[in-house]
Amino acid sequence: MPALWISRARIIDPASRRDSAGDLFVRDGRITPSLSGADRKRAKKIDGRGLVAAPGLVDIHVHFREPGQSHKETIATGSRAAAAGGFTTVVCMPNTTPPADNAGTIQYILDAVRRDALVKVLPTGCITIGMKGEALAPIGSLKRAGVVAITDDGDCVQSNELMRRAIEYAKMFDLPVMDHCQDLSMTDGAVMNEGDMSIRLGLRGWPNAAEDLIVSRNAILSAYTGAHIHMQHVSSALSVEIVRRAKADGIRVTAEATPHHIALTDATLSGYDTNFKMNPPLRTEADRKALIAGLKDGTLDCIATDHAPHTDYEKDREFDYAPNGIIGLETALPVVLEVLVRQSRFKLAHAVDLMTRRPSGILKLSAGTLAAGAAADICLFDPDEAWTYDAKAGCSKSSNSPWHGRTLRGRVKATIVDGRIVFPLAAS
Repeated sequence: MPALWISRARIIDPASRRDSAGDLFVRDGRITPSLSGADRKRAKKIDGRGLVAAPGLVDIHVHFREPGQSHKETIATGSRAAAAGGFTTVVCMPNTTPPADNAGTIQYILDAVRRDALVKVLPTGCITIGMKGEALAPIGSLKRAGVVAITDDGDCVQSNELMRRAIEYAKMFDLPVMDHCQDLSMTDGAVMNEGDMSIRLGLRGWPNAAEDLIVSRNAILSAYTGAHIHMQHVSSALSVEIVRRAKADGIRVTAEATPHHIALTDATLSGYDTNFKMNPPLRTEADRKALIAGLKDGTLDCIATDHAPHTDYEKDREFDYAPNGIIGLETALPVVLEVLVRQSRFKLAHAVDLMTRRPSGILKLSAGTLAAGAAADICLFDPDEAWTYDAKAGCSKSSNSPWHGRTLRGRVKATIVDGRIVFPLAAS
């Protein structure tokens, strides 16, 4: 593997508190402080002028659909989409077919990762068998098989007692529990946020309380057991406040927000476009602003895409019957740059931190840094380049995106994993 030399880039590494112009060197797949004269002559040199060199982005919430739903996405296509979006490490959810509730299915996923993945793909295991919320999955076996967390994402464990036992076992094995917070008794038949817009459109509303109740439950259980619970795709202003109060009391909870929930509101559903239908649903402007405030003050710990591919024929149905979810890996960075940096005046380093060091810390991953000796996982991007996103020409197998056809600002130019360029410079 040849050495790499990224010259004259703006290097942003929140883990090292570095934000300065300079050169970045890679040898033998790792970040190195410098290269010898001989290595520099042989190195592949990349002109970084006008570009930002950041740690490879980390997404702790994606759906790659393999095994069993390869008509929507596979490890191969999902990892290509991740690379195109600047992500070098992603964490897959276990709601596959069959669900990843046993060591055998985890091994199947890991074999597919070794064979097909362009980026680092890490599996999670189910909390309950079959994700049915009735009996605990073999958490110890899942840990030994290689999962980095457990979750029933896509479903939510409704039994408080079962959830308590799950997090107690997970704590024994030092596994975070990631929870999709939804009281199912309040969302039967619901397809969008409950409010003025749902009344105007004649669609069944989905109240914030369905999320707020479970976030509260999880904070209480975490306080009771001392276990770490991570709240997935938080969407409600009150949920943000519940997490804020829990953290102030020293409770071990963390939480994420998605690019779509910080950028869009339920007003975008006025045309009944199913590419804006997701779980949890898009909320109000007040909720959107609360999420941004939570990211700013550290209440919400990171950005995660909840990349959820569906085929065109599945999405092209009556709104009530179309599945929830959108793809998001290729658009996450420009959306975050627009909403947080340009609109909300976050420092660029803060936005990078929310997509690198901080998600890595939640799951204790060896990622998200450009420190000397670290794996050379790098995202090289132009923060200002304008481009039109064509979801149908993207790297994902699916194209269900609310940003299809829109002009975005901020574009990934190269993605490097362990010193190997997996997404090429646009000019190459």
